Amino acid sequence: MSQARIIMTTVVSVDAAETLAMALVEERLAACVNIVDRVQSIYRWEGAVQNEKEVLLIIKTVLERVTELEARLHELHPYDLPEFVVLAPEALSGPYLAWLVEECS
Repeated sequence: MSQARIIMTTVVSVDAAETLAMALVEERLAACVNIVDRVQSIYRWEGAVQNEKEVLLIIKTVLERVTELEARLHELHPYDLPEFVVLAPEALSGPYLAWLVEECS
């Protein structure tokens, strides 16, 4: 299994997404963050079903940085309970993985 990890979280605005993404990349906690505007999120929160427009962040990192990235995300994130979903890709190209490792070190 690859040491690469993909983390997903959502925020309320593109500005919040850009602020979070820049910090994670500048601090080498992530090699890359994709920002996907205008996702529709339907979820239950505090006993009621919510239907909100959000911005999705797709964060690329390595296993060794996940714990530190999670702590930093919780410090910077505007939500009380931020989404933090970690996925382990089954396969990556060798050159992409090498770049990812280099940028997170």
